[in-house]
Amino acid sequence: MQKNDHRVLGKRLDLFHFQDEAPGMAFWHPRGFALLRCLEEAVRELLAADGYQEVRTPQLLRRSIWEASGHWQHFYAGMFRVEEDPLEAALKPVSCPGHIGIAAQRAPSYRQLPLRFAELGVVHRDEPSGTLHGLMRLRQFTQDDGHVFCRPDQVRAEVDRFVAGMVGFYRAFGFEHIALGLSLRPDERVGSDEQWDQAEAVLRDVLVQRGMAFQEQPGQGAFYGPKIEVALRDREGRGWQCGTIQVDFAMPERFGLDYVDAEGLRRPVAMLHRAMYGSLERFLGILLEHYGARLPAWLAPVQVRVIPVSEHHAASAAELARALGAARLRAELDDRNESVSRRIVQAEHDAAAHVLVLGDRELEQDSVAWRRHSGNEAVARTSIVDDLAKACRAPHFAATAADAR
Repeated sequence: MQKNDHRVLGKRLDLFHFQDEAPGMAFWHPRGFALLRCLEEAVRELLAADGYQEVRTPQLLRRSIWEASGHWQHFYAGMFRVEEDPLEAALKPVSCPGHIGIAAQRAPSYRQLPLRFAELGVVHRDEPSGTLHGLMRLRQFTQDDGHVFCRPDQVRAEVDRFVAGMVGFYRAFGFEHIALGLSLRPDERVGSDEQWDQAEAVLRDVLVQRGMAFQEQPGQGAFYGPKIEVALRDREGRGWQCGTIQVDFAMPERFGLDYVDAEGLRRPVAMLHRAMYGSLERFLGILLEHYGARLPAWLAPVQVRVIPVSEHHAASAAELARALGAARLRAELDDRNESVSRRIVQAEHDAAAHVLVLGDRELEQDSVAWRRHSGNEAVARTSIVDDLAKACRAPHFAATAADAR
């Protein structure tokens, strides 16, 4: 394995592990789970700015739901099924039917559309054991699953908004190059040819009008609708499929979901499926492959490592570590009975973004020695917490996406 292999880094940085008793399902350690939370916060910021309401839906749904959505017929092998006597059920591989159920409870009128729901939902897919590969292919993972319920005449604007915003969102993570694919109708599908013609035309028109290069991918669409797929290019030039937006006229119809227009008539609802990450776990794996151990400071498992030179300095170092933690920084204290140089080497091995050292000089001057890539500097202890909070601040994802639009 290469040193930037995310599986190697996951072990080195104490992020996650796998066990034979749960194939394709990660055990998240505190440091790794903290990074997943960072990804959640990033996408939640964008979702809130774009008018999505966060929801949560059940993990286990009976067969009738999956028959209505088409998954029982077209995604049967990919679901973990449960015999719930006398009815069958399945763990959800997606959140779409649950979101349709919430939309149906609203009985929306044309004035209430579009409805935008999002869920950071855990899903399960029965992937073949031979295809499992670290975080890149899992049987249990977290989707940033979002759905827009709108009038057919609103579809284009919703797709355009997503496509424009995703460029800035990925750029904030350090991905400057993306490749787009337009995945078209597969042989096995639901919905009429007219619906597919309309859905494919909307996606193609948005990309063409924005002057974005894309490759058509015949037969690669989902069984319920065509999609735009986004592939990110990492520092090694490898492509990783991530975000997607899909236009779906068929699934709402299969569930009888409609809206009331201005004349009081019931009209079919259009549905968009969208995700920026696709899988949070996989996206973190991509970031590790892209950056190696040196993740951006806002995403580093250990943002600050505090090292007292001796036991005499331990109390002040512990107090500083507590202050950094209170500022919501991922700070750790290393007061082991080891040499300072050995503890600094350990901090570098753990990929700590910043290292603070406290000794006699620092106590006398009420300062701290701040070690970073640009060199060492003495900083007043009264300002170090604010300085580090700025140095470790996450990008403003919503603003970056808005600027790209």
